[in-house]
Order: sequence, then structure tokens, then C-alpha cells
Amino acid sequence: MFKLDIENSTQKRKLEYLILALIILLLYKFLYPTIDDTIFSIINDLFIYITIAVGFYYAAEFTSTKLSNPISLVLNVGILTAILFFLTSLSSVLFDSFGNIDEVSGLGYTIISVIVSLIFISFTTYILSAIRELFFLRQKRPTEKYFNIMLAAIAVASISATLAYIFKELQFVEKTFYVVSIVLIVLNSFRVSWIAFLTKRQKLFLLFLSSIMSVLFSLNAILLSETNIIEQVLFNFSTGVDVFIRLVMLYGNIYFGIVFITTLFHLPTAGAFDQKSEEVSSLIDLSKLMTQVLDFKELGDSITLATNNVCNSDSSWLVTEEDSEHELVSVSNIGYVEADGITREILNEIELPINKLITLNKKAVKVKIKDDTRTFMFHSLVVVPLKVHKKNNGYLFAVKRQKYYFDVDEKKALGAFADYAAVALENAKLIKESIYKERLESELDAARDIQSRILPDETPQCDELDVEALFVPAFEVGGDYYDFFELDDDKLGFVIADVSGKGISASYIMAEVKGIFESLSRVIESPKELLIKANDILKHSLGKKDFVTALYGVINIKSGKVVFARAGHMPLVVCSGKDIKSLKPRGIGLGLDSSEIFSTHIDNMEFQLNNNDILILYTDGVTESQNSNDEDFGEERFYETIVNNCNEELSLLTNKIFRKVILFSQDKEQHDDITLVLFKWKNNNKMIGEV
Repeated sequence: MFKLDIENSTQKRKLEYLILALIILLLYKFLYPTIDDTIFSIINDLFIYITIAVGFYYAAEFTSTKLSNPISLVLNVGILTAILFFLTSLSSVLFDSFGNIDEVSGLGYTIISVIVSLIFISFTTYILSAIRELFFLRQKRPTEKYFNIMLAAIAVASISATLAYIFKELQFVEKTFYVVSIVLIVLNSFRVSWIAFLTKRQKLFLLFLSSIMSVLFSLNAILLSETNIIEQVLFNFSTGVDVFIRLVMLYGNIYFGIVFITTLFHLPTAGAFDQKSEEVSSLIDLSKLMTQVLDFKELGDSITLATNNVCNSDSSWLVTEEDSEHELVSVSNIGYVEADGITREILNEIELPINKLITLNKKAVKVKIKDDTRTFMFHSLVVVPLKVHKKNNGYLFAVKRQKYYFDVDEKKALGAFADYAAVALENAKLIKESIYKERLESELDAARDIQSRILPDETPQCDELDVEALFVPAFEVGGDYYDFFELDDDKLGFVIADVSGKGISASYIMAEVKGIFESLSRVIESPKELLIKANDILKHSLGKKDFVTALYGVINIKSGKVVFARAGHMPLVVCSGKDIKSLKPRGIGLGLDSSEIFSTHIDNMEFQLNNNDILILYTDGVTESQNSNDEDFGEERFYETIVNNCNEELSLLTNKIFRKVILFSQDKEQHDDITLVLFKWKNNNKMIGEV
């Protein structure tokens, strides 16, 4: 923003200087329309030269903006030159009303002569500024000093013309610098490097344009050298300006004459240059696509389209390879059926994998598609592997239908282009995978949120019962579930469950299970009946491969009486002192059976807790955790850990069990969720019973 403000202020200041110089010049010309005095003549030319200098550098603001399209700059110069020729040719009509130009004076003549002279000065200044920009365009070495020396010579020749008009003995100085200016003009006219960078179409247009412009500049230079009305007007306005304009016209004539000759010699190689430019442009465009285009199909379309430009092929198509399977991604100037048929025929004919560019030059090769009556013909075909890190990700095909082969340069260009294309496609593939992973991550976030709402935030708090729970998922989300239900003042319901499978799908099933147990626990008191009803609900919503193991029970906090039922879940473990009991009543998993088998193969079990007895619920992730030798942690180690630490606080016992499991399986990745729910009854009760 700051830089832009500086540029605008500089341009505005140049415009102000130009307007000021024009105002001073106009006032002076109208105050002194005819100048016979030497001092006034020198002052007149001084104002004119200052105006030309300011106008020249102001014109550079406009001509420099045209450098991206030099043809438009040349066209502007041609239009101005044609206008000057038109004015010179019609000068007699403009000044007929004044009679003899040498004898006329007055305000009308002054106004017209000033307007005509300023038009010639402004147009000539713009033309010189435009040629200056073309002079520097595409130059590899600093050449500013050569142009500045020529400008200095033209300026000195113009000033010396003014002095020679006043002091006749200085005419040899004028002629000397006039010749020097012409020599420098000729030498500087060979700076036309920019022509080589034009396309063939631009060169053809420039050839036509430069021939006309060279003629126009030549005619203007001749007309201004002869005695005519415009020449007399310019001479009367300023002798130095007259010389300046004639030298610029001569410069334009020579410069655009050389432009014409140079362009003519460049035409035979214009096609080859266009091809190289297209190759470089395609590589640049593809490098941009590597970071900008995220859609794999869109990138494939861009690659096939650019392939035709790079190697001058008639048709091209892109085939990707994944696990030895080939997929046609994109085509250009050929149908999908044709491209797929040719691909199958070629890949069957060539020994795979292809590690380098392969060319098939055959006369009128016919490729017939099975069950298709059409015949597809090509004259030359190139197959390029798309390799990244020595892995072949596909092939790029290019075809010439006409009777031309792919030359060495086209093959090299296509090989380089294919390397870029392979990287671009790999990047697009990685980005696609990244987007997919991000989408999965968002789904996992949703699943985590669901699971955080499924599991209780805290365990129940009461004087007679300590409760601890631990849940460690094997993946981002787990399939284990536990919960507590306050049924009345004396009874606490509890459940632990495990969904077959893991991850997001398991978490969604568990969300449904939570709702079922929450609802049924309020209306059904018997654990057995509750599980039967839960099975009736789940058998209609679970998939064929999905099931849920669960254990549901009710504990009387005051009396220590426990009633529970098991639907295919791990046993309920009771630790009483150093004594361990594994309680495992009948029951099969929820959702496994939709007949009467489930209800006839499930039982309630009831028992009485003693003071400080510990009740342990767990999932198979505890006992089935494996070490590096694929050995399970097992029930024996599990029970031993419980017995050895049964006198500890319940939270400490939970942590020690988990620590034992983790240390045992530290050399192997956790493959299942670990869930523990522990109760310790702290009311003095001496009755023990089991049904």
C-alpha cells in the first residue's frame, strides 16, 4: 500500500511538471508569436526542450505498462505515425486560408501552428519513449548507456540547429551531430531481442505491422525534409524541434525496418519456439496445480490437456494403477471407450511394469474393442510411466493420428512433464487421503462426544458402598459400556457391556444400548427380565454380525444383597478376604438369537455381600491382553492381583490391576478396550447366601 502511494504521488508530480511546462510554453508563444531576437529565440527553445524532456519521462509511465504485450505497444506507435502522416499530407488544406505561410501572422495562425506543433511534439515524444521500452525489453546486459548516448546526440543536434540558425558559422556543428545521431540510431536499432519471445502468430502480425510502419516513418521523414507547410510550421515554431522530429522519424524508419527483417528470419523457427514455450508454460502451470488443485479428476483433466500442448499430440489420456488394477482417469480429444480399449491392448502387449518411456511407431495400427464394431487408428503412440519414489502409479498416453512420429525433443519434454504430473497426482492423492482422514477425525470427535455422554461422569457416592470405574479404549472410541442407575433409596442398578467390534460403529450401538438400559431399569426390577426385553429390542436393530454381551444387576446398599443376570458377558468376581469367587450364570449375548432360546437360557443369580467384600465387573480386554509371545494376561494373574491388594483402597486396587495389565502387554499394542467397575460394601453383615 505504501509503495503504491509513492508510485501514484510520483506520477502525479510528473504530470504537474508537464502541465506547468506546457502552460509556460503556451504563454510564452502567445506573448511572443514571432521571435526575431536571439535571446528570445534561445529562451523559446529552452522552454520547448524542457517540455519535451518532462513529456518524455511522463510518457514512460504509460509505455512501460505495455511491456507485457509488446505488439500492443508497436500498434500504438503505428497509429500515432499514421496520424502524423495524415496531418502532413493534409497540411495544405489546414493552412490554405492563410495564404503564403511566410507572410502570415495573427492569432488564428498562432493557435493552429501551436496546436499542430504540440501534436507533433507529443506524438514524437511518445514514439521515442515507446521505442526506448522496446530497446530495453528482454535485454540480458545493461544497455542503458548506449541509448542515453544516442539521446544526448539527438539533443545536441537539436540544440545546435537552433544555435546554427542564429549563428551561421556553427552550421558545421549541427551537421556533425546530425550525422553522429544517425550513426548511433543505426547501431541502437539492432536491439530487438524481444522478437524471439513472440509466438508465431504474433510474429506474423508484427511482420505485417512493421512493414507498414517502416514505410510510414520513411514517408514522414521525407516529407519533413522537404519544403512543405508542416515543415515550415515546425521550423517557425522551433528549428531545434524540427530537427528532433526528423531524427525520431528516421529512427523509427530504421528501427522498424530492422524489426521487419529480424522477424522475417525468425519465422522458420517460430513453430519450434512456440513448442518450447508451451512446454515450459505447461510445466509452470502444472507446478501451480500441484499446490492449487485438490480435486483428483480436475487435475487429471488438466494434465491430459497440457500433454497435447507439450508434445504436439492429437490425443492423450491418463491411467492410474493401484494393486495391478488400471483405471482410466481422464481423456483429451478421444472417447473413453477408445482410450480404454487401446490401453488394454497396449498393456497386454507390453511386458509390465513399464519403467521408461516406450514408443510404438506403426503404420495405421488398428485396435478393435471386444464386442465393438468400431476400429480405432493411430500412427504413433507414446506411453510414459508415472513414477514417484520408484513406485509406478500409472501411465500417461499420447497419440498422433497423422503420419508424424514423436521426435526426440517431444519425448524428452513429455518425459519431464510426466515426472511433474506424477508428483502432482501423488500430492492430490495424499491431499484426498488427508481430507478423508480429517472427515474421519470429525466423525471420531462426534463419536467421542457420544461416548462421553454414554459413560457416567462420576461414580455413585454413599456411606455403605465405595464405587470405582476405569475405562481405557483401544482406539479413539471404544465399544465397552458401564453405567449406574439409582432405582430407589436402597437399591443401585449397575450394568457393564461390550459390543462386538470396535471404533465408531461400536460407539453408536452402545449409545442405543444406554438408552435401552436407562429406560428398562425404571420399569423392570428383575435383571433377567430386563435382559430378555433388551434382547427383544436389539434383535431388530443390530446387524447380522453385531451382538452385545452384558451383565446387569441390582445391589441393595443397606442389606448387601445382590441380584444379577449375565448375557454372555465375563463372570462377576467377588473377593471376600483372600477368597475369590467367579459367578457365571447362564446367558447368551444380546442380539444373537431372535427366538425363545435367549429367554430360556438366562438365569438370575442372587448372593449376599459381607463387610468389605469387593465386587468386580470387567470386560475381556483385561484378561485377554497379550504380551509379545501372544500369551494372555488370563484370569489367574487377574485374580492374584485382586487377592494381593484386596485390603487397599478401591481406587488403589483399580490402578494396580490396570498397571499389571499394562506392564504385561507393554510390548504389544492394545487390541481391545479395558473396563473395570469395582464395588466395596462397607456395612457389617454376617449372612452369605447364593441361589
